[in-house]
Amino acid sequence: MSLRLKLAASLTALTLAGTAFAQSSADKPERIRGEIVSLSGDTLKVHRHSGDTITIEVKASAGLNAVKAIQLSDIKPGSYVGAAAMPGPDGKLTAKEVLVFPEAARGTGEGHYAWDFGANSTMTNANVDTVVQGTNGRDLKLSYQGGSNTVTVPPGAPVVTLIPATRAELTAGKKVFVVATPEKDGTYEGQLVVVEKDGVAPPM
Repeated sequence: MSLRLKLAASLTALTLAGTAFAQSSADKPERIRGEIVSLSGDTLKVHRHSGDTITIEVKASAGLNAVKAIQLSDIKPGSYVGAAAMPGPDGKLTAKEVLVFPEAARGTGEGHYAWDFGANSTMTNANVDTVVQGTNGRDLKLSYQGGSNTVTVPPGAPVVTLIPATRAELTAGKKVFVVATPEKDGTYEGQLVVVEKDGVAPPM
């Protein structure tokens, strides 16, 4: 699959991973984080951080990517990012990780909504308006349709971007982030798989 088609598939899946997760429903996609146990044909087994091992069908149409570490300084005004953050005592948002989207995926899951990194965690997928060096990192002024906010990215927060991956990289022990829809038989249908590469694990 070409880079453009891979990113198009990822765009669709990541959009599902956005505002759709603000609601809870059995047929809504879920975010799955864990380590690969095995891949046999289209069947991916993942041991989740929650402790159980699940089966995910990963068809050829599913998005398959890895993440590449980049520098905080690579985030510029005009970048389109996804920032998972936690509010501090003063209510200000501090990033746990930042994904800089490839240009082909601009607009993915745009908005500000609840995330599952902990109580009151949020995800903001938005355009970077300004980058200001602050006392605790860099402050990103983010704008999205219907609003804006500021997220502080501390020096230690992972900053990554998406790159294409192949099925050959879905090997046992690698960490994965999967967007998948639960099936009635207890298995899942994968929409997007982001796999660890060169020691860089998906931080989202």
